Amino acid sequence: MIQYESWESTQRILVILAHPDDPEFFCGATLARWARAGHEITYLLLTCGDKGFNPATQPDMTPERLCGIRHEEQAEAAKVIGANPPLFLDLPDGYLIPDLNLRRDIVREIRRHKPDILVTCDPQNLFATYGINHPDHRACGQVVLDAVFPAAGNPAYFPDLLAQSFEPHMPKEVWCSLTNQPNTTVDVTDTWDIKLNAILEHKSQVQDMEKLIKRMKSRHTEDSTDENPKYEEQFRVVKYG
Repeated sequence: MIQYESWESTQRILVILAHPDDPEFFCGATLARWARAGHEITYLLLTCGDKGFNPATQPDMTPERLCGIRHEEQAEAAKVIGANPPLFLDLPDGYLIPDLNLRRDIVREIRRHKPDILVTCDPQNLFATYGINHPDHRACGQVVLDAVFPAAGNPAYFPDLLAQSFEPHMPKEVWCSLTNQPNTTVDVTDTWDIKLNAILEHKSQVQDMEKLIKRMKSRHTEDSTDENPKYEEQFRVVKYG
């Protein structure tokens, strides 16, 4: 089992996911634990989640208005977690494609931020607890992994980035959240409430707060109880360092 406690110094952690609220739902308790251990965490969201509403029941909402709301909600949630102010590429929600143009963009951001640890999601996870995993999640994970290897650390890839002074950089570890093939489990019992409080900042996406709180609190391990819960988050970790 790999644990963050094996890190001997402060780590720069870059979280690249598709939508606002993905960091909190997928791995917020782990991120909160890392933040409280003194590590520096930066979010890069590929979209602003501008399609996260139902026009039939929210006729006054527009994608443009929701995009602004979700920027604000994600900023507040990042504060709760202990991360830096979030960054956005603001690509169209629901239309992510892991093509070469997006791969170049991700390589550029990896080279810009030079993370020790990169967090994304598992592109092979077709199904989630709510049904079919969102295609943006899978596309995000795919393009991030394709950017990490072999491109981010190899100067032969995307020489135009070199001309812009984005020097090659390779993360030491890649942590894939939302995975069905984990090799790492983190005990996040102490920071589960922080995760939950951060999720609740995404008010535009929470239809029933009491129901959400009940559901999240029920996700303790099978060998624990409601009265004495233990919470875990799982990842597929690839180490390069």
